[in-house]
Amino acid sequence: MKLQLHLRQTQTLAPQLIQSLKMLQMPALRLEQTIRLELATNPLLEEVEELDTETKAEEEAEFEVAAEKDENAKEDSVDWEEFLQDEDNGYKVNEYKEHQEEIIQGSAAQTNNLYHHLQEQLYLLKLTAEEQLIGEYVIGNISPEGYLAISVEEMAAELKAPREKIEAILDLIKRFDPSGVGSRDLRESLLFQLKDKGLEDTLAYRIVDQYINELDRKSILQLSRLMGSSEEKVQSALELIKTLSPTPAHGRFDQGAMPVVPDLIIERLDDGFVVMHNDAHMPRLRISQGYKQLVRRGNSSSDDTKNYIKQKLEQARWLLNAINQRRSTMIRVMESIINRQRDFFDKGPAFLKPLIMEDIAQMVDMNVATISRVANGKYVQTPFGVYEIKHFFNSGIARDDGTDMSKRSVKQRIEEIIRAELADQPLSDQEIYRQLNNEGIKLARRTVTKYREELKIAPARLRKRASA
Repeated sequence: MKLQLHLRQTQTLAPQLIQSLKMLQMPALRLEQTIRLELATNPLLEEVEELDTETKAEEEAEFEVAAEKDENAKEDSVDWEEFLQDEDNGYKVNEYKEHQEEIIQGSAAQTNNLYHHLQEQLYLLKLTAEEQLIGEYVIGNISPEGYLAISVEEMAAELKAPREKIEAILDLIKRFDPSGVGSRDLRESLLFQLKDKGLEDTLAYRIVDQYINELDRKSILQLSRLMGSSEEKVQSALELIKTLSPTPAHGRFDQGAMPVVPDLIIERLDDGFVVMHNDAHMPRLRISQGYKQLVRRGNSSSDDTKNYIKQKLEQARWLLNAINQRRSTMIRVMESIINRQRDFFDKGPAFLKPLIMEDIAQMVDMNVATISRVANGKYVQTPFGVYEIKHFFNSGIARDDGTDMSKRSVKQRIEEIIRAELADQPLSDQEIYRQLNNEGIKLARRTVTKYREELKIAPARLRKRASA
C-alpha cells in the first residue's frame, strides 16, 4: 500500500471575524438578547452597574498586589496578570444613558420576525459549525420582503469563504418557508415558486424564465408566437403566474412587529452633531470577580479548571471585542454620513442628497459590504425622527429645474403612481415613464422598469385585477 501526500488549500472562517460580523449585522434588540444569552452560558462574564472612580481604583490596587504575590508562579499560556488587571475589558454605557431612555420612548419604527422564522428552520438542519455560521450570515442579509440584499460574491469576500459553499447554503435556505426566500430578483423568486409547486415543465415557467421583464411590451399574440403555443394556453399561463407572490415573504411577517430600539442617537451640539451609541438597554459586562478570586490562587487550581477558564476567557474577550468593534464601526460610519448629508440634519428630510455606499466606504476605509451591514436593519434616532441607516443612501436623478432628486424619492413616486392606478387598468412602464417626464423627472423608460423591479412590483399584465 502506498501512502500519498496531497496538498490542498482550504479557506476557513476565523472565529474572531465570525463574531464581529455576526455582531455588526444584529439590530439593537437582537444584540441585547445575544449578550444576555452569553451571560447565561459563560461564567466568566457578569453584568455590573457603572463603577465609581474610587471603587475602580481600590480594585485595581488589590489585583496589582495579588499579581505581585504570584510573580514567581509557573508560567502558562494565559497571561494571568493581564487577566487580573484588565478591569476595563468590558464595554461601558455612555454618560447619556438617562437621556437616551427618554429619547427612545415611543419610537415608531418597526421590524418583523422573518429573520427568526428562518433561523428556527436553519437550526433543524444537520450542519457543520461553519455551515451554520454561513447560514446565519445569509439569513441576516435577507430583506423583510424575502429577497437577498447583497450578492454571493460580496458575502464570500466578507466571510473569506468559498463562493460554492455559500451558494450551497443559499440553495438550502430557498427551500425554507416561505418558498423562494433568499431569491435575488423577481424572476428567480417566481421560478422557484413554480418549481416548488412541481410546475417546472410548464408554459408558465418558460414565460417567466424568458420574458418576465418584457411582459408589458408583449401582447398575448406575440407571446404565443414566441412560445410556439396558442393564445388560450398563453392566457392560462399568465393567469397561473398571477397567483404567485411577487415577494417571497408576501407581508406575512408584518403583524406583531416589535418596536425598534435605535442603535445610534444623534444630537445637536453647538454648531455640530454628536453620535452616541445607544447602550441604555445593554448590560455592562466585565470579567467575573468570582473567577478572578479563583485565578488569584494560581497553580493550586487543577489543570482542568485552568483549561476551562482559558476557554471561557477567550470566548468572553472575543465577545467584548466584537461588541466594541461594532460600536466604533457604526459611529464612524454615521459620522461620515452626517458629513455628507449635513443639509438633512440641519434642515430636514426634504434636503436628503444622493449618496452611495462606496462614498462612505472610501471615507472610513472599509469594505462596501461592511457599510451595508451597518446600514441594513439598524436604526438611528435623529432630530427628525427614527430612520433606518440605509435611508441615507440613494443615487440621484437630475430634474428639469437643475436640481437633483434622490433615487429613493423617484422610486417612492413610482409607488405612488402605481398605487393610484385603476385595478382593471394598470399602468405600463411606458405610461409611468411619460407621467414622470411630465413632472420634470427625466429618466429612461428602462430605468422605470429597473426601479419597479427593485421595488418588487410585478409588471402591469400581472397586476391587472377585476375592478371591485
